Amino acid sequence: MSNVEKMYSNPDGSIVIENKHFCLTIGKNALADSLVLKKNGRELLDKSASIPVFSIMENRPYNNEIKLMYPNKRTVFGAKSVELVDGRIKVYFDLLTFGAWVDVDVEDEYVIFRLGGFIITETDFESVPGCGFKLNMDVPPVQEFRLLSLSLKRMENFGQWLNVTWDNDAAVAVIGTSTATRIDHEKRDNGALTLTADAIRGIKLVGCSCALICTEDGESMLDAIDVFEEKLDLPRGVKSRRDPSNNSSILAVEHYTHHPEDLDYILDVAKKCGITKMKFGESYFFVPPVDGYLLHGDYDYCDRFPKGPSDVKAFLDKLKAAGITPGLHFLQTHIGLDSRYVTPVADHRLHLTRHYTLAKPLSKKDTTVYVEEPTSDAPMHPDCRVLRFGGELIHYESYTTEPPYAFLGCKRGDHKTKVTKHPVGLIGGILDISEFGATSVYVDQNSSLQDEVSAKLAGLYNCGFEFCYMDGSEGTNPPHDYHVSNAQYRTIKQFDSYPRFAEGAAKTHFGWHWLSGGNAFDIFQTVTFKKHLTEFPFCEAKQMKQDFTRVDFGWWQYWHDIEPDIYEFGASRAAAYDCPITLNCPTKADIEANKRTKDNFEVIRRWEEYRSELTEEQKALLRDPVKEYTLLKVGNGMDLVPYDRMTSPNGITAYIFEHNGKHHVTLWHKNGSAKLALSCENISYRDEYEGNELPTEVIDGKTVISVSDKAYLTLATRDELINAISSAEIL
Repeated sequence: MSNVEKMYSNPDGSIVIENKHFCLTIGKNALADSLVLKKNGRELLDKSASIPVFSIMENRPYNNEIKLMYPNKRTVFGAKSVELVDGRIKVYFDLLTFGAWVDVDVEDEYVIFRLGGFIITETDFESVPGCGFKLNMDVPPVQEFRLLSLSLKRMENFGQWLNVTWDNDAAVAVIGTSTATRIDHEKRDNGALTLTADAIRGIKLVGCSCALICTEDGESMLDAIDVFEEKLDLPRGVKSRRDPSNNSSILAVEHYTHHPEDLDYILDVAKKCGITKMKFGESYFFVPPVDGYLLHGDYDYCDRFPKGPSDVKAFLDKLKAAGITPGLHFLQTHIGLDSRYVTPVADHRLHLTRHYTLAKPLSKKDTTVYVEEPTSDAPMHPDCRVLRFGGELIHYESYTTEPPYAFLGCKRGDHKTKVTKHPVGLIGGILDISEFGATSVYVDQNSSLQDEVSAKLAGLYNCGFEFCYMDGSEGTNPPHDYHVSNAQYRTIKQFDSYPRFAEGAAKTHFGWHWLSGGNAFDIFQTVTFKKHLTEFPFCEAKQMKQDFTRVDFGWWQYWHDIEPDIYEFGASRAAAYDCPITLNCPTKADIEANKRTKDNFEVIRRWEEYRSELTEEQKALLRDPVKEYTLLKVGNGMDLVPYDRMTSPNGITAYIFEHNGKHHVTLWHKNGSAKLALSCENISYRDEYEGNELPTEVIDGKTVISVSDKAYLTLATRDELINAISSAEIL
């Protein structure tokens, strides 16, 4: 069936767009009349609000009469009529003389809407109709063009990242076809959702496009997006999400804790934890900075890898031979303040948050910098009071807030840059210093610097890495909904092949196609671990499930006071939503300092092994934010059992549970070992639930046990157990 046959006009002038799954009808008045799912005849549109399918936004009205009639502010002009002409949609707008062409590509799994161009007549740029005097313009002053706007009835799920709403009988998404399309939504008072797609001036207007996908449920939505990704040659986000191995956990290795000669030790930690993925920071291979991100951007190979890529390839081959999948952690948008991009001459492609024009010439000795523009709201954090003019950085102490505008108390040649004189009229501005430690500055995404830095990172990645973590991704200039994804995409497009999966510190719409691992969470302290894990990754996992995406419940630091129940809680909650964890690889000193390392590692290993066997019913149980569960080794398998914290002597942690009609306590010493005297007899004390009997002795009529590593205690009744533990004495 040709494209023309898939899109046709009704006698009333409405336009019908039809593919394998749905039928969309747009009225002649440019309002959506109907969106029907073919399989079940379900009407998906909410028509409580009259919202045009297409519209135009101007920063102010430019038509002379409209400018005089209405306030000069951001103004939206909705479409007033549509007409199908030679297979294209011809659109005209309220109060505007010019129109637009919208091209539509109808595919079986999706429909693409593209701004094909503007319709301009001889009189469209006349300052007054019929006067003959024309404005000096050749394209309409359109700031934004709404490619599509559809209001949909409320469904059970809404994934705001992908821009998809779905339930068991229908799914609708409005998504971008490139990083250039701005995708968003609006929530209506009646619970309906308006899904939108916009083309933005300065990024891409004509040629910008979006896709409408409407299918029978969540899985068929993924099927359709998979076809969409393949045909548009995009990273395969659906394929990655459907690979269960990408939900397995990760061991993170950094340059400041481990060295290549520690490889056997690192592999041993991974084996004990049942982990088959390792993530390495880029500074493991490049010359590491003394502090923070000071050398980011230089990316010179360090002494550990003197032959550069060939040494890295050999190192990764050893990992893969040991059954490990390697990944790379990098910050593609950061440039170190000690790097060659900053000193001795600051690169012109470093981003400036504000631009200023020199109002007076600046000699080498001047300590006051006069500028034309208002200085209000310039940063005053001591690490961020930095100007760039030419290749020189200048640190200021304060500034005037009334004309003449000036920065005062300036230290010239900041960050060891070369001091030079600067002419009046030179444009510079405030350096965009990273808020994370102030050891780096952000790349200007409207320059070639991102591609230059990304090429260096790709050279390392192409040594054999298979996944990546794109940290610091939020560090871009506005509009962030474009630049965050675009900076990531500019980087991974230089890889020999797209990563099997990726995680990142920030996400915007188009990144869904490669950030199939979502994001990871930063380090939580032991005392607040359960609380923060429930507040953040556990909460986001539920949300991201609606986007068909998992998150990483890491990064877990191996604190000296970590106990088995901490990791049991975290790993079980991650498994509830098919999510992994990332464990920051402990040093030998860390392991020695934590007396429960064997048990902690075993907890991680069990959940890594068992997560794939969880039933949907068990996952539902684990989604309780409060109730805690443990895995018991029973026979050749594992049983999932709820257990409860109980009162216990100081230094002892104890949980009570029931299994196979009997009551048990699992207990351990927090940071060493102790003798525990119990006022009871006939106990069973084992190193595992079905493990070996541990020795007991009777002293002064009390049963004495040694408590150190995790063990299991059984008595006749629950009350006996509670009384025995709560009244126990440490000898």
